[in-house]
Amino acid sequence: MTAHAAAPGAHLIHDPQTFVSGAPLDTLAALRENAAVVWVDEPPAAGFPGGPGYWLVLRHAEVQSVMRDPATFSSYAGATQVRDPTTKEDLAYVQRMMLNMDPPEHTRLRRPLQRSFTARAVSRLEEQIYGHVTDILDRALTAPGELDFAKEIAADLPLLTLADVLGVPPQDRKLMFDWSNRVIGFQDPDYATSADFDAAAGTAMARAAIAVRPEPASDGTMPDPRSRAGMPDLYKYAHLLGETKRAEPGNDVMSILMGQAQSDEGHISVEEFENMFWLFAVAGNETLRNGLPGGMYGLLQHPDSQRRLRDDPALIESAVEEMLRWWTPVMVFRRTATQDCVIGDQPVEAGDKVVVSFLSANRDPRVFDQPDAFLIDRSSRDHLVFGHGPHFCLGAHLARVQMRTMFTQLLKRTSWIEQAGEPALLRSSFQRGIKRLPICWR
Repeated sequence: MTAHAAAPGAHLIHDPQTFVSGAPLDTLAALRENAAVVWVDEPPAAGFPGGPGYWLVLRHAEVQSVMRDPATFSSYAGATQVRDPTTKEDLAYVQRMMLNMDPPEHTRLRRPLQRSFTARAVSRLEEQIYGHVTDILDRALTAPGELDFAKEIAADLPLLTLADVLGVPPQDRKLMFDWSNRVIGFQDPDYATSADFDAAAGTAMARAAIAVRPEPASDGTMPDPRSRAGMPDLYKYAHLLGETKRAEPGNDVMSILMGQAQSDEGHISVEEFENMFWLFAVAGNETLRNGLPGGMYGLLQHPDSQRRLRDDPALIESAVEEMLRWWTPVMVFRRTATQDCVIGDQPVEAGDKVVVSFLSANRDPRVFDQPDAFLIDRSSRDHLVFGHGPHFCLGAHLARVQMRTMFTQLLKRTSWIEQAGEPALLRSSFQRGIKRLPICWR
């Protein structure tokens, strides 16, 4: 691999500690203005080995071009997380996950799931989503005062909806909260050892899973959560759930997966089911879990927008798109070049890591006028929050419905919401998360 000089300031984008005080938007803007693609080094960090470095793609058009060309930019070759899997065995295992596949294998697994996430299919869930939002707000808004929006309002909605979609017993939903914390927050000590779920409150499947949950080592570290060995409790639960769905199928996604014949390939394997469960339980939770407080933070920082949305609730659809664009919960995703190629005017060698920055692309002034402004009536549907190309997020419509329902009901049931303290941000260079968001309301 050819040696490259890192772009000035690129280390801030790679360092998860940067994001504790806020995403480095000014650095991204300066880099994006000068080049569509820059080189980023991967030095060793506490608890994590270094890596070979990667090309960071910053502009909207170039990000789209990478995402829609899986033949040149593979999800499979090195998987999709920026940091390389620790061992060849770990890589081989995650390559069996749909997220880390290229067509036609990706298509084989994705096709039977698509009908569960169409607008028509999601519309059948709207009554349940409305009920979940009502219950959450009934609990949280007992009397005017202060609360933590991230924990008391935003965290439970995606878990309840995922339980409906996946066929997970509702009493086990908090397991997904812990799993997501450990996987997405592996760079954050507050989340890396998350173990809040009370086994006594769950099903027999949950108790069996908790029995094999790993404990922190003497130095407080946990095994790599992207490996099978790092998440034995999740895989134990997935295996037991899969057996249940084979024996007693329902109308949920997991039943479809376990019962669906895949063209000439036969039924989906238990291993593929377990990896698909990992994907839905973790990725299906985190975008919305951080998109909701990100959107709330946008309204808090821009009171005129909150006032306007209260006065004109018909703006909710465009407002949600702007919340997603402005915050951008998933900041980056990785591909691997399969051949020598050019991105923008930057030559890239076969085998190089290529990391797309959704955070930067969603602030590209070539696509979004006044990109740093929070404008709830702008046309923001060109944002890349849900990706682009063959890996476009299956749950995009479901996430949008949940956000629209939550903010519509929240604004109806309050007369005003203000910030009651500084947010606590996730220590992560991958997920733009809010751990705590104090608000006061009346």
